[in-house]
Amino acid sequence: MPLAAHADADPIGPAALIPTGGDIAVIIRQPIVDAKRGVIGYELLQRQHADPSTEAITTVTADAALIFNALSNIGSEALFGKKIAFVDCTTETLNGAHLEIVDPESIVLQVPAIEDNASDLIAVAAEFMDQLRTRGFRFAFGPHVLTRPYASWLPHASYIKLDMRRLKPDTLPTLVRIAGQHPHTQLIAEKVESSSVFDLLVKLGVKLFEGYYFERPTAVTAKLANPAYSNVIQLINLVRKEADPATIEELLKRDPTLSFKLLRYINSAGFGLGCEVTSFRHAVMILGLKKLFRWAALLLTAIKSGTAPPVVASFAVTRGRFMELLAAECLPAADCDNAFLAGVFSMLDVMLGVPMEQALGDLVLPSDINDVLIERSGVLAPFLQLVEACEVADGAEVAELSRSLQLSNEQINRAHLQALAWAEAFAEG
Repeated sequence: MPLAAHADADPIGPAALIPTGGDIAVIIRQPIVDAKRGVIGYELLQRQHADPSTEAITTVTADAALIFNALSNIGSEALFGKKIAFVDCTTETLNGAHLEIVDPESIVLQVPAIEDNASDLIAVAAEFMDQLRTRGFRFAFGPHVLTRPYASWLPHASYIKLDMRRLKPDTLPTLVRIAGQHPHTQLIAEKVESSSVFDLLVKLGVKLFEGYYFERPTAVTAKLANPAYSNVIQLINLVRKEADPATIEELLKRDPTLSFKLLRYINSAGFGLGCEVTSFRHAVMILGLKKLFRWAALLLTAIKSGTAPPVVASFAVTRGRFMELLAAECLPAADCDNAFLAGVFSMLDVMLGVPMEQALGDLVLPSDINDVLIERSGVLAPFLQLVEACEVADGAEVAELSRSLQLSNEQINRAHLQALAWAEAFAEG
C-alpha cells in the first residue's frame, strides 16, 4: 500500500488478485526413490482438482497454499509421514510467513532460476536462503545452480535436480561430474520414464530418482470443513491484542472445526513438535501468538469456495491496522476496535467471491461496521475511503479526506508505516 505522500507510486490493490481454491484440498505427490526403489521423500504439487495429469499451480502464493493444505487440511502424515517433502518455493516468497509454520527439517524448498538471471534478485534470494538455511531448511535447484550467475546459491544446494526430458544424454556425464565436485549436494534425476535412462543414470553414479518409471503421481484429497469466518477474525483480533490463552481457548471451544484444524496442524509431523497435544490451551501456549497469527491469517483464505490467495489476508489485516491507527487520532477507543474489524472485513467480498451484502449476511456485526461496508456511510466511512485512496495513490482524494478528518500527511504516513511494521513483525518472527 503506497504512502500518502508518494502519489506517483504504482497502485497495488485487490483488483489485481486472482481468487483460487475450492471445497476440496488437492495435493499431488510423487515419490523420490533410491536405486533400490526405497522412498526417501515426496515431491508435493498443488492442483485445482484431482487429476494428476494436469499442470501444477505455480503462482507466487501456491507454495503457501500447498504447505497450509498439507498441515491443516490433509495432514502431513497422509502426504509424506516421516519422509522429506520437496515443495516449490518462488524466489518472491523465500521470506514468506508460511515458512514459519513448518518444521524446517521436514521440508526441502525447490527454487527455480530467476528470469533473465537478474544479479540483484539473485543476491537478495541468496540472503534469504542463508537465513532459512540457518533455521534448518534445505534447498533443491535445477542445473542453473552450477552456472556462474548462481555461484552464491550453490553453497545452499542440498539437491540438484536434472530434468531428463530437457537434458540431452550427451550432456549428462559433464553435469554429473561437475555436480560431483560439490560433496554437500545430491543429484536427483527427475522425469525418468524408461529402464534405459535409469540404467544410464546408475552407470554415471546418480543415486536418487523420480519419474513414471518408478511410480506415477497420485492425488491426495480432503474435503474442506471450514470454521466460521467470524470466528477466524475474532481469533486474529484476540491474538493481536495478546489475549491470555484461556480467552483464546474459549473461542476454540465454540468452533469445533477451528479447533480441529489447529490440533491437526500442531500435531502434524510437519510441525515438528514430537509429542501429541490434546489441550487447546496447551496448543496455544506451544504455538505462541506470532505463529498462531500466521496460521490464522492463512486459514482466513480457506473459508469457502472462491477464496483468495494468502496475500489477500495479509493485505486485509494490514488495512485493518491502518484504519485502526488512523481512527485512534480522532475517535474513542471502542470505535478504533470497530475500525480494525471494518478494515479486515472490507476485503470479505474479495475473499469469498460474493457481493459484500451477501458476504455479511451470516455475521452479526456492530451497526457502524455494517454501515461502512454496505452503505459506505457512518463514522468509519471516511477512514476506509482514506485507506483505499492511499492504496491506489490517489493524491487528490488523500488530500481532500485528510483535510476533512484533520489529519496531516505525517500522521497518515506514520500510521501506514506502523501498520506495515506491525504486520511484518508477525511475518518475521
